Amino acid sequence: MQTMMGIDLGGTKIEIALVDAIQGVIYKDRVPTPQHAYNAILDAICALVDKTMGQQKIPLPQAIGIGIPGCLDPSTNRIRGSNTVVMNGKPLQQDLQHRLGCKVHLQNDANCLAVSEAVDGAAKGCPVVFAVIIGTGCGAGIAIDGKAWTGNNAIAGEWGHNPLPWPSAEEIQIAPCWCGQVGCQETWISGTAFAHDHARHTGERINGEQIIAKMRAGDLSAQESFARYVNRLARALASVMNVLDPDAIVLGGGMSNVDEIYQALPSEIIRYTFTKPIATPVLKAMHGDSSGVRGAAWLTK
Repeated sequence: MQTMMGIDLGGTKIEIALVDAIQGVIYKDRVPTPQHAYNAILDAICALVDKTMGQQKIPLPQAIGIGIPGCLDPSTNRIRGSNTVVMNGKPLQQDLQHRLGCKVHLQNDANCLAVSEAVDGAAKGCPVVFAVIIGTGCGAGIAIDGKAWTGNNAIAGEWGHNPLPWPSAEEIQIAPCWCGQVGCQETWISGTAFAHDHARHTGERINGEQIIAKMRAGDLSAQESFARYVNRLARALASVMNVLDPDAIVLGGGMSNVDEIYQALPSEIIRYTFTKPIATPVLKAMHGDSSGVRGAAWLTK
């Protein structure tokens, strides 16, 4: 099989990778994302592709896969829902195909995570995979038989902007999400939300890594913050199991690196699922930060 080229277009960095079906990632490079200028993003992507071809002495591939925040609107072929807001409303796929001279496949970054982990990652061989990004924000993607499932309106997997299930009186009072809705799961189970919740309860403004360090050192308030976080994540995932019943759930993003989550989560999820017990595994992404760019490369297969 020809080596595949993938790009992960994130809010802070643009990463390119060459992926071999057997060897995995054989080359990677990255540059900062120019967040405030659309044309600068196009320039950066094209420069990365040119640099990669030159250094690796390879021709331009027939197709390149790119994972993006947000999605390609199927009715307008323009980007929507991106937190890199300069891309919204822009014909990114068309512009890149014109400038690069090859076919460009665009896909939501969480769907790329799902594809990567379904093809040869933690959920290899699972027909239906639900992959979650719990980092700065909160999103999810679905892979069916190793292919991204986007849905009729390209919103399949927009799990982070569903309301948190079975909310408490406290949770109903949360401030609106950036998307304009109230009670979105992103405001409760992202890494950012974890830190905000800890601050609300303790007055202590520290990041998620610091909270976890304090929890491990025996700090009671940090342990309570973690318990609330796991319970909310369990409720959110139980609703997925009740609707989709996937073969595996894979966690990615910064919070997925907290090993205690995998110990605490299964028993919490069972409290909320319609069927008890359940056999669906919750797995840590095997390829970590590389899953997005690997999944983007697999889009060209």
